[in-house]
Amino acid sequence: MRAHIVHELGGPEVLSWDEVDDLVPGPGQVLVETRAAGVNFPDGLIVAGTYQTKPALPFTPGSEVAGVVAALGEGVTGLTVGTRVLAFTGMGGYAEQVVVAADMVFPIPDAMTFVDAAGFPVTYGTSFHALVDRAGLQAGETLLVLGASGGVGLTAVEIGKALGARVIAAASSPEKRRLCLDRGADEVIDYSEGDLLQMVKERAPGGVDVVYDPVGGDHALAAIRALAWGGRHLTIGYASGDIPKVGMNRLLVCAGSLIGVLWGAWARRNPADNARNMHRLFGWYEEGRLRPHVNEVHPLADATTALDVVMGRRALGKVILERADGARIERNEN
Repeated sequence: MRAHIVHELGGPEVLSWDEVDDLVPGPGQVLVETRAAGVNFPDGLIVAGTYQTKPALPFTPGSEVAGVVAALGEGVTGLTVGTRVLAFTGMGGYAEQVVVAADMVFPIPDAMTFVDAAGFPVTYGTSFHALVDRAGLQAGETLLVLGASGGVGLTAVEIGKALGARVIAAASSPEKRRLCLDRGADEVIDYSEGDLLQMVKERAPGGVDVVYDPVGGDHALAAIRALAWGGRHLTIGYASGDIPKVGMNRLLVCAGSLIGVLWGAWARRNPADNARNMHRLFGWYEEGRLRPHVNEVHPLADATTALDVVMGRRALGKVILERADGARIERNEN
């Protein structure tokens, strides 16, 4: 098989499309033949060596895939060879095959394409865990989403609406804000210009109940100042490149909470709870309440270009890699 190997740390250009040995699943593992793989911002940070996870060289990046079960390791039940699945891999997804722990592999709905499925677990899993498990977002509360047109941001808009919240989406261009409105945002903010705090206060004079923040930087500091009494600020990541220093007094005066969200580590520690979340998300997908927005699809062999798009923050929604050995995999493939 072939896989993208990182032999030295750096930008997307360091990915090397190499011939490697086929994989064999061990006990409790599943071998998935990749049909599509999701590209995520943390993938680029891992390749650069700037993420909290620092695998030893050489390694294959890629945290999520969709494909077909090719083999089962000893002790695996509930899955069969040939089943269409998605999987949270953590690492190894930019490859034609990947071995995954069985409790991170989920059969996908008949209506879900491999392209949709490949971009589903990390973004929707993160946003559902953040908004439901960590923030306890309630119907009628106000949710502010920063970086709202990006991979995780757009899913937070959709999930916030599915939970019955009023959603304010902050994005930096008219195209991005139109996409947020299409996915259910009640109001949008152009935070490329002007005072974010003032713009939020104009739309939510009493403050916002939950902030979903994958951006960090100065926008995070403004959003914390916009929290309502008992508000919760979810720190998801730092796409701006700036990890903000938060004045604890800001949380004190609004009885607020700053809550860290690291979905992948949580999912591995709580596989049963994660499975519950995924099944609820699949139900919403089948009901049409979730509509993954795939911005670009690139050949699996061209992960360098795809990762460069994501790291340059040029994507609206998801960027996906797809196997080139065959036509686009359509719905209801047998």
